[in-house]
Amino acid sequence: MAKKNKKKNNASSLQERRERNNNAPSLQERREVLQDLDEKMDELKKTTAEMSDNMKQLLSGQMKDYQKREKHRSAEILGVFAKHNFYANGLTPEELRSTLEDLGPTYVKIGQIMSSRVDLLPESYCKELEKLRQNVQELDPALARAVIEQETGKKIDEIYQEFRDKPIGSASIGQAHYAVLKDGTPVVTKVQRPLIADMMRQDFVLLKKMASVFNVVMEGADNAEDQLDLLSVIEEFEKVTEEELDCRVEAENNKYFKEHCIEDESKVTCPDVFDELTTERIFTMSFVDGYSISKKDRLIEDGYNVEEIGRNIVDNYLHQVLDVGVFHADPHQGNIMVTHGVPCWIDFGMIGRITDADVNIIQSMVLAVLEGDVENIANAVMSMGAASPKTNRDKLIEDLDVFMDRYVNVTSINDLDVSVLFEEICALGEKHHIKMPGKFTMLVRSLATIEGVIEQLCPELNLFEILSNKLMDRAKKNFDLEQQLISSGKDVLEIGKKAARIPVLASDLLKSAARGRMKINLELTGYEELLSRGSDTVKNIMLALFACVLFIGSCVLCLSDLTPKAPGGVPVLAAVGLIISIALAIYAVRNMSKKK
Repeated sequence: MAKKNKKKNNASSLQERRERNNNAPSLQERREVLQDLDEKMDELKKTTAEMSDNMKQLLSGQMKDYQKREKHRSAEILGVFAKHNFYANGLTPEELRSTLEDLGPTYVKIGQIMSSRVDLLPESYCKELEKLRQNVQELDPALARAVIEQETGKKIDEIYQEFRDKPIGSASIGQAHYAVLKDGTPVVTKVQRPLIADMMRQDFVLLKKMASVFNVVMEGADNAEDQLDLLSVIEEFEKVTEEELDCRVEAENNKYFKEHCIEDESKVTCPDVFDELTTERIFTMSFVDGYSISKKDRLIEDGYNVEEIGRNIVDNYLHQVLDVGVFHADPHQGNIMVTHGVPCWIDFGMIGRITDADVNIIQSMVLAVLEGDVENIANAVMSMGAASPKTNRDKLIEDLDVFMDRYVNVTSINDLDVSVLFEEICALGEKHHIKMPGKFTMLVRSLATIEGVIEQLCPELNLFEILSNKLMDRAKKNFDLEQQLISSGKDVLEIGKKAARIPVLASDLLKSAARGRMKINLELTGYEELLSRGSDTVKNIMLALFACVLFIGSCVLCLSDLTPKAPGGVPVLAAVGLIISIALAIYAVRNMSKKK
């Protein structure tokens, strides 16, 4: 009966979603749903797991090892680095992966996160780190059962009609088990590894201490602003990992995705969440009876239209990005299943968020590239990220002129590879000290991943052509002809007013010139660095001259009878003057040699 009621509720909510999605969500609705998700995340309270006697007994050996490990963890980390001898041979992609594996679960998880951050690491390293998702040791079945019983307060037999000890998937933080509820509903229960949360949190405390020391050293070096802020990177990894340590975060993401990102479950779907069997350390969802999208041959054998499946995936993905503002940030083949011919998104541990304003920036950039409008591209780049005092807009425009030479023959939006375009734009922004937010780099990586999935499934389907067409449709939809005409009319009127004053201004200018009152102000741009270096050089020369004068004066004082005197009969005042003058001279010469 409960199962029937659940199906009825799902059908009702689906109908409501279909009615609601007849029209694209408004900007206000988009903001409201994002705010609602943020509020739900803020409400999640972390708790300390009280271990049952059974679990304490099962973990007795591991708990002793963990306590010993905690005391000597710093030495253990240094020992791993020494073993891999990275300082002598350099850190190759393979060496980085094996080092992270030896360091333990925290570093494996960091490596997994880094594998999707092409903005931080070269592509060869990212591909190698993707292997960290494989060959993860399975959790003892008795421990998996003990975690579920501890979290629910019930015995396994009271919850499930069937529970399979062999996991259907294992990861660094947890693993998933197939089970059947008492009412016959097949489900998957994800179980977090015991002690893993405490271990990873301790590792992050130690990592942040090490990063703080490293950052202090780097701040004293030349070009400190160009150095990577390691502490900020570690804190970002910690935030992502902390979310994955709370199963309720993935559950909320899944429910949000189900409600707002799925328009028609006959085309694309995702699992249901069972709240009564979901806690901070376990997560239960409906079982997806299907297989990975990567098995193209099987799809064809089963009589499914792979092009239709690919089209449905692309349409839904672009709906996530352009309409909802929440997208699957890790859409690799393993996270897209096919059940009875319908693609099904799974694993919502990592989702990206993008605002309507962000989409407008992307849209403006694509249109500016097509129009060859370098000024508007520069505006878009600076709007995407946070500029620093070292950012020079004129130099950025110069580089954009060179950048646009590659797109001079692009006349149609269908000729653009948006993924490559974004990667190049992000690299250009980084070169000019414009820090790009993680959401843009996450979107670029996600786009590249989904492109690879579609290319393997149905190569004839062009993801970026569909994306570009949707951006053009969106631009046309947002175009307000009446407002544009009013704005253009105002501009013309303003130009007319200024043009009418030209004769008067010219007359005033000639009168001022005749009376000798004319002044011309010149402002040099693009020479800031040269002027700064010139100013520093002058200061150092003046300092050196002062040191010379002080040295000569101190030498003269050495011949006087001033008291008190230092050992050797030299007046103390003269000795101090000599020391200061020599120190100033060394300092000035050293500064001048550094500037060369």
